Amino acid sequence: MKFNVSSTKLFTQLQAVSRVIAAKNSVQILEDVLFDLNGQTLTMTASDSETTIRTSVDVDNAEGQGKVAFGAKMMLDALKEFPEQPLTFYIDEQNFSMKITNATGTYSYVGQNGMEYPEIPMEENANHSFTMNAGQMLDAINKTIFCTADDELRPVMNGIFFDLREDCITLVATDAHRLVRYTNMAVKSAEPISFILPKKPATILRSVLQKEAEDVTVVFGEKNARFEFGRTMIVCRQIEGRYPNYNAVIPQNNSNKVVVDRQTIINACKRVSVFANTGTSLLKLTLGENSIKISAQDIDFSTSADETITCSYNGMPMSIGFKAPFLIEILSAIESNEVLIELADAARAGLVLPMENAENEDLLMLLMPMLLND
Repeated sequence: MKFNVSSTKLFTQLQAVSRVIAAKNSVQILEDVLFDLNGQTLTMTASDSETTIRTSVDVDNAEGQGKVAFGAKMMLDALKEFPEQPLTFYIDEQNFSMKITNATGTYSYVGQNGMEYPEIPMEENANHSFTMNAGQMLDAINKTIFCTADDELRPVMNGIFFDLREDCITLVATDAHRLVRYTNMAVKSAEPISFILPKKPATILRSVLQKEAEDVTVVFGEKNARFEFGRTMIVCRQIEGRYPNYNAVIPQNNSNKVVVDRQTIINACKRVSVFANTGTSLLKLTLGENSIKISAQDIDFSTSADETITCSYNGMPMSIGFKAPFLIEILSAIESNEVLIELADAARAGLVLPMENAENEDLLMLLMPMLLND
């Protein structure tokens, strides 16, 4: 086999697929990327046995066809040092050796038989599908993935829950301390159906979709989900199990409502949290008339800090505690200039909502409080 290809295009696509390769693989060939030359198209595939990503790049002056697997790391390390230039690949299908040439040098490499590379798991009963704009899908993942858990005892919490209804799609993530519910009314389903997307393929999707403008088609069945967009396809195994009833944990009729500038409260929380106890990271929010006093202390090291910011609040005076990194992360995931914080009392979860949602979107974030000692 022989073909010419742009070094930059090849590096970009190879970098995208190699994100799925695990640090340690029980199957040696899964440390490689599969090259499949067919006509003037080079298709690249990488997998960790549970998640597989495939993409392609156009090549010139192609001769022959076939499949060969090559170690991803060495090839990436080499390609990133090339400036934009044409590269010529010569691949021997008999001994699976590869030679790369450019205007100034020759680079040799040895691979494995591509016919031994595992096939992409394509589920026969994958009869559910929907289409979502790539930007909206990226936005939805960005606003939910940080709330996924790492819980071996409850694996369903380790992914993003896709809940499709006749009038909307809802993405939910929770680690039992905080919860995000993202709803998009522009995406609809003929019947109620759902699946749980694991964190790793969600992370890969997030990185790949940043450069994508086309719609994403999602096809799924009982075990696998497939994401198709542009020249890329990602297939992953779903997390099995029943996702918790997320609506049941969202408190209703919260009488204490605070409207505050989002960046102002983020900056204040970051400054004050430096003085919080390193073990608990507890921030105390004391609500008064049109003001929030944010305070923290570490008795062990005799450090403390407090800062008062203005807001719109005329509810009952109250104090509530939150874990600083969780509160800051939730506030940072919202894009609205102002946020609405709804509270019932110091013992129940607080809701953080954007004052302005994007068109056809609804975003809700929930944060469990921490016990105050005073």
